[in-house]
Amino acid sequence: QASRALSPDMLAPSMKRCGQAVAVVARRRGFATHAPPVGDGVVRHDWTREEVAEIFKSPLLELVFRSASVHRMNFNPREVQQSTLMSIKTGGCPEDCGYCSQSQHHKTMVKPTRMENVDDVLEKAREAKAAGSTRFCMGAAWRGPGQKKSFEHVLTMVKEISAMGMETCTTLGMIDVDQAKRLKDAGLTAYNHNLDTSPEHYSKITNTRTFADRLETLANVREAGISVCCGGILGIAETEEDRIGLLTTLANLPEHPESVPINALVPIEGTPLGDRIIREGKAVHWHDMVRAIATAKVVMPKSSIRLSAGRMEFSQEAQAFMFLAGANSIFTGDKLLTTANPEFSDDKNMFKILGLKGKAPFTGNTAKFRPAWAPPAEEEQLTVDLSSFAAPGSVGAPPDARARPHAAPW
Repeated sequence: QASRALSPDMLAPSMKRCGQAVAVVARRRGFATHAPPVGDGVVRHDWTREEVAEIFKSPLLELVFRSASVHRMNFNPREVQQSTLMSIKTGGCPEDCGYCSQSQHHKTMVKPTRMENVDDVLEKAREAKAAGSTRFCMGAAWRGPGQKKSFEHVLTMVKEISAMGMETCTTLGMIDVDQAKRLKDAGLTAYNHNLDTSPEHYSKITNTRTFADRLETLANVREAGISVCCGGILGIAETEEDRIGLLTTLANLPEHPESVPINALVPIEGTPLGDRIIREGKAVHWHDMVRAIATAKVVMPKSSIRLSAGRMEFSQEAQAFMFLAGANSIFTGDKLLTTANPEFSDDKNMFKILGLKGKAPFTGNTAKFRPAWAPPAEEEQLTVDLSSFAAPGSVGAPPDARARPHAAPW
């Protein structure tokens, strides 16, 4: 009998008692042994500031463990969307945003330019696709399209780029319902319109538009059936409570944005906020970004969280922590509108080190936004059974995972 193999059924009672004893000791020593709170991963639109604050202020490693667990409930953690952003109309914006180098109210190194030629934009999109990008974003320094003839050119750009099999995104300022519907008809995947900060802090950033104006544009975009890209900026003289207020507002929108950009301000000399940040020597730290990304993922579990402006300021190690926390989208290419961004080759190397793979266009939470004329993705998407990322014994875990140690696929 001593040499007889022990079956799992014979071992189960002893293993259970052992696990209970370890849990008791761990609790006495202050270690966390529990799974993420019940309800995590469920989409809600009734978050209170107190609830979001509790998440935001939790110990950083506990927060990242929680957000990483939520992320794996809804996404392949190895998959990261690669987007390229091009300024198709730079400078001369009538808005007075205190952080923006493109405002005509500020004296910066940015000089107003004409609208980019359609063919030149299409060529940039082809280059971005060849380098691995699956979404091409176009930004114009406008208060809104208004009656501009250039808006017709934007529609052509969207139509042609979506025909390449790429997702498209524009940020053109405030748009009405009719303009949003025309963009939708042209094949636009997403419209970017950031809230920037909390409702309380917003009037300290700009005086030429209101927070309500931003929300109205988001409603117009939704009504047209376009996916929403909406997030905020860290480092614009906001408080911790403002960051919590921004995330609470985003999480309580009627529908969560499909994409939530988290930006770190790149202070530009000549802008009111940039000069202040430079003078005071303040900067957004890596842990500020991690905390904001992780909280965004917990309260908006099915949204892609984009690691956006300011990425040049963070090491690859810091960025790895951000991906672990739930960031699954980046801007690639050496420029973001008017500021520097990592080279394509740098990101390719980082992806190789971290074992990341680009997300195929029109998959996941953008699948339903594919225009009828857009061709299928040329490269087969990495397919992973999400149940393989579930914790052993949890809902969605494969049956055999309940009887053996879980081998983490990453």
